[in-house]
Amino acid sequence: QLQLAESGGGLVQPGESLRLSCATSGFTMDDYVIGWFRQAPGKEREGVSCIGARGGVTDYADDVKGRFTMSRDNAKNTVYLQMNNLKPEDTGIYYCAAVPGYLCQLTYWPGYDYWGQGTRVTVSS
Repeated sequence: QLQLAESGGGLVQPGESLRLSCATSGFTMDDYVIGWFRQAPGKEREGVSCIGARGGVTDYADDVKGRFTMSRDNAKNTVYLQMNNLKPEDTGIYYCAAVPGYLCQLTYWPGYDYWGQGTRVTVSS
């Protein structure tokens, strides 16, 4: 059974950092695109970053480029999202998601088949 489990969220002040983890099981990460999405209160779910199959091309939303870095550790079956210089507008529930395929995309979240339960990130002074 394919499963995704996020962790690492919390309450931080603007300018601080967090590292989110997404532990995966039940599938071979190399055969899947994995993405990070977030949903702020009252807003639509939006793409944050994604990484293609076999550690392929990584893509980022414009507002996180230069601040967030996505990586994967196949040996640990885990994907990470390092978030630096956090801003209040980064607040939301962060989800990791997976879909079989090769190239990642961030614009159509229903295109991902499998989702974790989410982890909450709050950036506030």
